[in-house]
Amino acid sequence: MEHDAGGYPYRRFPTIEITGHDGEAVSGAERVLERISAACSGTKTVIVAECYPGVDQDALLGLLRPLNFAEIINSDCCAVPPEEIDAAIERDLTDDPVFGIMTTRRLEEFFPPENLEAARGRVDGIKEGRVLVYGVGASLICRGDVLIYADITRWEIQLRYRRGMENWRTAKHGLPQREKVKRGYFAEWRWADRVKRGLMDGMDFYLDMSTEGKCAMVSGAAYRDALCQASAQPFRLVPYFDPGVWGGDWMKRHFGLPENGSNYAWSFDGVPEENSLLLDFGGAAVQTPAVNLVWYRPVELLGDRVHARFGREFPIRFDMLDTVHGQNLSLQVHPLTEYIQQEFNMHYTQDESYYILDAEGGDSCVFLGVRTGAEPEAMISALDEAQNGGAPFPAGEFVNRIPVKKHDHLLIPAGTVHCSGANTMVLEISATPYIFTFKLWDWGRLDLDGKPRPIHLKHGAANIQWNRNTEWVKANLVNAVTEVYRDERGSVERTGLHEREFLDTFRVNTDSELPVRRNGSVHMMNLVEGRRALLVSTEGRFRPFELRYAETCIVPEAAGGYKITSPDGEPVRAIIACVRN
Repeated sequence: MEHDAGGYPYRRFPTIEITGHDGEAVSGAERVLERISAACSGTKTVIVAECYPGVDQDALLGLLRPLNFAEIINSDCCAVPPEEIDAAIERDLTDDPVFGIMTTRRLEEFFPPENLEAARGRVDGIKEGRVLVYGVGASLICRGDVLIYADITRWEIQLRYRRGMENWRTAKHGLPQREKVKRGYFAEWRWADRVKRGLMDGMDFYLDMSTEGKCAMVSGAAYRDALCQASAQPFRLVPYFDPGVWGGDWMKRHFGLPENGSNYAWSFDGVPEENSLLLDFGGAAVQTPAVNLVWYRPVELLGDRVHARFGREFPIRFDMLDTVHGQNLSLQVHPLTEYIQQEFNMHYTQDESYYILDAEGGDSCVFLGVRTGAEPEAMISALDEAQNGGAPFPAGEFVNRIPVKKHDHLLIPAGTVHCSGANTMVLEISATPYIFTFKLWDWGRLDLDGKPRPIHLKHGAANIQWNRNTEWVKANLVNAVTEVYRDERGSVERTGLHEREFLDTFRVNTDSELPVRRNGSVHMMNLVEGRRALLVSTEGRFRPFELRYAETCIVPEAAGGYKITSPDGEPVRAIIACVRN
C-alpha cells in the first residue's frame, strides 16, 4: 500500500535558498555572455575556462565563441598523447572490470612544461583583444584575467558515459560503461578534484554545465557565500534513481518517479560525492556537485572532531535499495579495513547497516552472516562451482536468512556476508566507500545489459568473517536497540551501529517535539515514519526546515542545536546517523 503523502509528496528537486545575491546568477547563453563580457576590460583580456572532465568542451566553445577571440587555445592539446596517459595509469586501474587503486598522480604530470610554456607564449603574443584558454588543465597554462570554472555533476557524467561519451584523453574507445566509471572514479576525478579545490577561492565565475543544451552561471563570490550559507543550515541533496536487475517498484509508487519500463533499484539521496545541490539565487538555480561544499567548508559541515579524522571527506552515506516485487540483491561482503588499505589505497571501509523502511508480501528477509556449522571450504567450493556453471549456490545452507519487518535495523560490519532479500525496502546507512562490494553469488542471473555481473570470489573469500555465525549475528547485529531517553513528548533510541563501526544511529520518536543531542558531528537524517517533520533551531541559527517522509537531509555541525517537531501532532520517527565520539 502506498504511503499517504497527505499533501506532502517526496521532493525530487529540492533547492537551497540563498539570500543576499538575487540577480547574481543567470541562465542561458545570452545572459552568461553578457556577464563575461562585462568582466572584460582594457585592450587585452585573457579568459581561462578550466573544465572538469566530462564537461562538453565543444558546447563550451560554442557558448563562448561569440565573444570574438583573437586567440583560442585548448589546453587538452598541451597534454601528452592519450596512449601515454593510458600507460601511466594502467597500474592504478588494474585489469579488474570494477576495482582499481586510488591514484596519487596529479593532472600536471600529463602536461609537459615545454608545452605549457609554448601555450603561454601564444597568450603573451597577443597584444590586443580577447584570448580564450579552455579545457581540462587550462589553469595550468595561466590564471588569466577572468577565471571561469566549468563544472558538471558526477551523476551526469555517468549518464553521458552510458550515452557513449568517452573518458578524457584516452586511446581506449568503446569501453563498457563500468570501465569508464572506474577510470573516472580511481583516476580522472581525483586529478580534477585537486585542481578544482585549488581554484575555488580564486575563480571569478562558476559555470554550471550539467544540463545538456543549458547553462547557468554565478559569480565566484556569490557561489562561495552560497556554500557558506549551506554549511550553516539543514539541507537536502538532489536525489537520483537508477534501475537494476533486482529492482522493485516501491520508490516508483511512493516517490512519483517517471515510468521507465522497468524498475528502480537504487536511490542515492545522501551521497555528497555523487549527489548535487540546487542553489537558488532568488529564483535562478545553479546545480553544483555537493562534494564542492565538503571541500570548501569541511569544518563547518563536518564538525572539528570529524574533520580532524576524515579531512575533506564526508564519511556518512544514505541510499535506498528497493526489492519490493523485485529480487534478492547479490550475496556480498565488504572488505576489512586493512584489506581496503593494502589493496586499494583507501583509508577506511564500507561498514554499513540496513534500516527496513518497509516490507511487503510477508516474506521480507535479509541474508546476514554464515550459518553455525558452515564449513568455509565447503561454502567457497559451492560458490566457485555455481559461478562456473555448476549447481546453483544453496544460500540457505550456508547463510542466515533473517525475517524482517518495518523499522527493523540490521548492522553489517565489514567482513559480514549479507544481502537484502526480495520485497524489502532498505534504507542503507553506511560509511562512504560504496564502490567496494565483493559479489559472491548473483543468483545465476544476467544484468540489464544481458551480461553477467562481475563476481569477486577471491576478494570475498579473503574477507569473510566465519565467526559471525547464527548466534553471533542474532546477539550482535539484529535490532540491537537500547533506549537512551524518554519523557511525555517521546523517546530516543540508539539502534546501532556495531562497535567495529564508527557510525552511531539514533531513532527519535515524537508526536510533539524532542531536542536532538549534538556530539560534535554532522548529522544525516531520514524521516522513516510520518508525513512530515520540522527541524527547528534552538539557537535561532536557521529557519524551520521541513523534512518529508523518506527524504534524507544533512544537518551541518555549524547549524548548532535543534529539535524535531511534529507540526501536525502526528507520530513521526527520524533515524539519525553521526560519527561517534
